[in-house]
Amino acid sequence: MSDDHTHVQEFFTARAADWDSRFPDDGPAYAAAVADLGLRQGDRVLDAGCGTGRALPPLRAAVGFSGTVTGVDLTPAMLQAAVRAGRDRDGRLLLADVAALPLRSGSLDAVFAAGLIAHLPRPSENLRELARVVRPGGTLALFHPIGRAALAARQGRQITPDDLRAEARLDPLLARSAWRMTSYVDEHDRFLALAVREA
Repeated sequence: MSDDHTHVQEFFTARAADWDSRFPDDGPAYAAAVADLGLRQGDRVLDAGCGTGRALPPLRAAVGFSGTVTGVDLTPAMLQAAVRAGRDRDGRLLLADVAALPLRSGSLDAVFAAGLIAHLPRPSENLRELARVVRPGGTLALFHPIGRAALAARQGRQITPDDLRAEARLDPLLARSAWRMTSYVDEHDRFLALAVREA
C-alpha cells in the first residue's frame, strides 16, 4: 500500500455504514482477544485502527473507569459509525493516523490492533510508532476475528509466503520494531499475536 491513505479511507468509508452488520458474530472473539491482552484496572490502552469501535466495550470493561481507552482511526465515517453505536461512551475517539500518533511517548500500557497490519504503509516504522507510545514492558495485540486461511478464502485468494501475518515474517518484523512476540495463534476462527514492548 502506498503512503497515500486515500485508498484506505475510500475502502472503509464505503463500508462504514453496514460494517457491523456484515460481521455480527465477532463480539465474543474481540472480548476473548482483549482478555488475552492481560489488561488491569487503571491501565491506559489504545485501540489502533479502531474502526467502528467494536473493541472499545471489552477494553473499557478490562481497564475499568479508572483506566483510559482511546480509539484512533483514519476514516471519519468509521468513527461516526462508532458514535452511532454508542461506543464513544467507552473510550475517547480520535481521527488520526497510527503512523503519527498524537500521544506522548511511553504514555500507554497496551495497544490493541484488529485487522490493522495489512493496512500499514510501512509496517516496521508503523509498529515502531506504536512502540513509541507504550511503556517498556507494555503489550501489543495484533488481532483478527478469523485466521489467515479463512480470511484468504473469504477474499478469494491463497495465503502467500510474503503474508506479514505469517509467524516467520511477523516475529522478525516485531523484533525490528521494539517488540518481542510472546504468543502466536492462527486458527480458523482466530488470529492473535501478542508482543511485549522491549526496553
